[in-house]
Amino acid sequence: MVDRPNKPAALASTPGLPPQPQVHISHANSRVSAVLPTGESVEVLLFGATVISWKDRAGNEKLWVSDAAKLDGSKAVRGGIPLVFPVFGTAPDHAATSKLPQHGFARNSKWEFLGKSSSESASSSHSDASVKLDFGLSSATLDEKTRELWPYNFSAIYSVTLTPDGLSTGIVITNDGKEPLECQVLLHTYLRINDITKVQVTGLEDSEYIDKVDGAQTKSQPGVVAITGETDRVYTPAKGPSSPVVVTEGGETAFSVVRDNLKDVVVWNPWTEKAAGMGDFEPKDGFKNMICVEAGSVRGWTSLETGDAFEGAQTISY
Repeated sequence: MVDRPNKPAALASTPGLPPQPQVHISHANSRVSAVLPTGESVEVLLFGATVISWKDRAGNEKLWVSDAAKLDGSKAVRGGIPLVFPVFGTAPDHAATSKLPQHGFARNSKWEFLGKSSSESASSSHSDASVKLDFGLSSATLDEKTRELWPYNFSAIYSVTLTPDGLSTGIVITNDGKEPLECQVLLHTYLRINDITKVQVTGLEDSEYIDKVDGAQTKSQPGVVAITGETDRVYTPAKGPSSPVVVTEGGETAFSVVRDNLKDVVVWNPWTEKAAGMGDFEPKDGFKNMICVEAGSVRGWTSLETGDAFEGAQTISY
């Protein structure tokens, strides 16, 4: 080949356009993942629209997922961020949801990936790029058995937004039927930490809570929350959703959770005996490396008339 002295230079990929977030569908169309130009990533299982991984730019995992978690769609995922809807736990005295499995059907249903959208700040700096992944579920896409157990017409859109600073998850539920429906919603977030004995939760001071480990008694939180045994509490933070609930470890901030229209916060850790009794909780001492701080609306019921929509979200930063 003749070496021409004036051969054209290689073209830049796209002149003037900063790197874009990358979105991939994998595992036989069962997972959606996104990576920002700065390195942060998120992965969502279409079964349950469950976030199963969230990593910072250095590759550090921010969510805890059990080593024995089923990721094949055979059962709800133990870990990550499962979606609880339309009932929190079980509600044998609530006629509409009494027949549903624990935590409802959203975490056990196949969601549809509706698409992605990305954005950048006005400065066009790739360090400010973000990506939003949307997922959908409706009464029309539920299996027949679930429709029989909960025969309401609804549609839900779940959005997972990854930014360089954190992760936001939000849900919009619309009553598409001709009769009112009642529901509860919870984002069952498993946060990964290094040592539960060094963890404190602030932002719940002077807040009322239901202690599910102590006969569902109503109590008040006098100061910071420390985990010293099995913990299962439903808080209604006194300062409201916009005031952060902060997880510190060894005095350093590990996570900060701000809620939008989700008035309750569940704090959960199974500790030794409960973890040992759960078949999908591995390793059995994994409770030392996780704490659930779950934003939701679960004390009482949200009632939606025909055409009404409920919208709730959380933003987790670190």
